[in-house]
Amino acid sequence: MADIRHKRARLKRRHHSIRHRIEGTSDRPRLCVYRSLKHIYAQVIDDLAGRTLAAASTLSEPIKGELKSTGNCDAAAKVGELIAARAKKAGINAVCFDRGGRKFHGRIKALAEAARKGGLAF
Repeated sequence: MADIRHKRARLKRRHHSIRHRIEGTSDRPRLCVYRSLKHIYAQVIDDLAGRTLAAASTLSEPIKGELKSTGNCDAAAKVGELIAARAKKAGINAVCFDRGGRKFHGRIKALAEAARKGGLAF
């Protein structure tokens, strides 16, 4: 039990450190990624206005029915494509990437690469 609390504390510290350096503006909002064991979530956030401009997850309607498993890199790539499409529709071309304290590999990397492929610059 102590190991889990320590691991969560380290994740929280890393995320706070990243958030200290990254801020989403109206010109370049923040692409925030949250990963759980079963799902992955992405939001494009304008921190100055305090608004979410676009959001996508493995629970989103276009993705939910077509995936067999939602906790893998394929699902993360689908979310990346969807968030890029929704951000483009909202008129956003460039974002700051907030990996949420996680390492840039696996599902986080798959989402980021798919978002880049979808036309987001970061």
